Amino acid sequence: MLGSPVDIAIIGVVVLVVFGPKKVPELGKALGQGIGNFKRALSDVSDDVKAGINESEKKDITPAPTAQAATPAAAPPQTQAPTDEKAVSS
Repeated sequence: MLGSPVDIAIIGVVVLVVFGPKKVPELGKALGQGIGNFKRALSDVSDDVKAGINESEKKDITPAPTAQAATPAAAPPQTQAPTDEKAVSS
């Protein structure tokens, strides 16, 4: 199982033999910067997601404006056409 002090020492020796003593500090620095950048990006994404959730919750919580039932405008009374036969036939 990885994580015991013996395992870590073996991995350290293998890395030292493969990359050499001059390259190991550079690899450690690059690895540290990469992990730092990853954590920073992860934090930024997490903050953006939380802000989006808070924003959507605010929209859900705010009461909708109470719109009173709009009464349609009174339609003008319809005028009936004259029913006189004279007016219709002329």
